[in-house]
Amino acid sequence: MATLFISDLHIDASRPPILEQFLTFLQAEARNTEALYILGDLFESWIGDDAPDPAQSAAIDGLRTLTSNGVPCFVMHGNRDFLMSRQFCGASGAQLLPDPLIVTLYGEPVLVMHGDALCTDDRAYQRLRATVRDADWQRQFLALSIAARRALAGAARAGSRAHTQAMEHSITDVNADSVTLALRSAGTSTLLHGHTHRPAIHALQVDGRPCTRIVLGDWYEQGSVLRWDRHGPELRSLSRII
Repeated sequence: MATLFISDLHIDASRPPILEQFLTFLQAEARNTEALYILGDLFESWIGDDAPDPAQSAAIDGLRTLTSNGVPCFVMHGNRDFLMSRQFCGASGAQLLPDPLIVTLYGEPVLVMHGDALCTDDRAYQRLRATVRDADWQRQFLALSIAARRALAGAARAGSRAHTQAMEHSITDVNADSVTLALRSAGTSTLLHGHTHRPAIHALQVDGRPCTRIVLGDWYEQGSVLRWDRHGPELRSLSRII
């Protein structure tokens, strides 16, 4: 038995192959696991628990089937779906997790994060992140009509794409000092995150001790899964979907 980690699926009605691969994954590999962790950006956008679209509802139904069969599922907010709340949990059977969080895996404490908080070189994004995570901002947004929220979310996605394309590659990646600080503060030797869409396992040193940073990939062209069992972590890709 193993524990599985995924992130950055960005499920959206415009990308049906991603949803199809996710549902297949839930029905097959995820059914025979100790737990499934989704470390943010399960959805391309989430404008509120009262407004899932058909693709999102299908993904939620898939999670409900998994959790109803006894597999615990834990979900962390990403930068696209930070408004998921109680109704999402009730419908899916999943439990929302704080970011960051230390998870003990077969005796080893591991720091898990979505990863966007580590991209501190992108100061404009960090200002935006602070704004949209504010409780007052969220209340005002959720008070808008569903149509208005959808329009604003669409504009935000377009703005995000333009911002990312205009930034240098290094600025949109994690900041090395932020990674060091996170590991030092947590006291763990391993950090696991998503967000950057750059799957890899990195070795580094923090205060003279060997550490590891594991990055999950996105699901745009093929799923990315970390399988962690008593032998340790294995980062792998699923079959290509596009």
